[in-house]
Amino acid sequence: MFYQKRNGLLVIIGLVLLIALPAMSRARKLQRIQPGVWGGQHISIEFAGPSASIDYDCAHGTIDGPLTVDSKGRFSWRGIHTREHGGPVRRNEKSNNRPAVYTGWIQGNTMTLTVTLADTNEVLDKFTLTRGSPGRVFKCK
Repeated sequence: MFYQKRNGLLVIIGLVLLIALPAMSRARKLQRIQPGVWGGQHISIEFAGPSASIDYDCAHGTIDGPLTVDSKGRFSWRGIHTREHGGPVRRNEKSNNRPAVYTGWIQGNTMTLTVTLADTNEVLDKFTLTRGSPGRVFKCK
């Protein structure tokens, strides 16, 4: 009797796993961002392999990989944000690098991106970018 209950339980567990595992793997399927340029007003991002470089008005940054989006197009990437200033960069000037989190989603050829400083949770800006567009960036002078 014990073995019959145990075997029945094993069959039930097996069936549950057969049903649940494929559904879980579909929900977690991640897609990599293809190399290329995305741009919008005041921002341009170039995706190249495992990282990306960002150019903003009076700032620049990097995003560290892996550069993936989930099945709904959502992402959360970590990187660096660096504020710039007008005029020359002094020889002994300290870098203004800050850890940043880049979150948002992609739908078709449109990306919505929010840039947040990781150490203070300050939201710097929100952008709408288009795949293949170089963007329009105005640098500090």
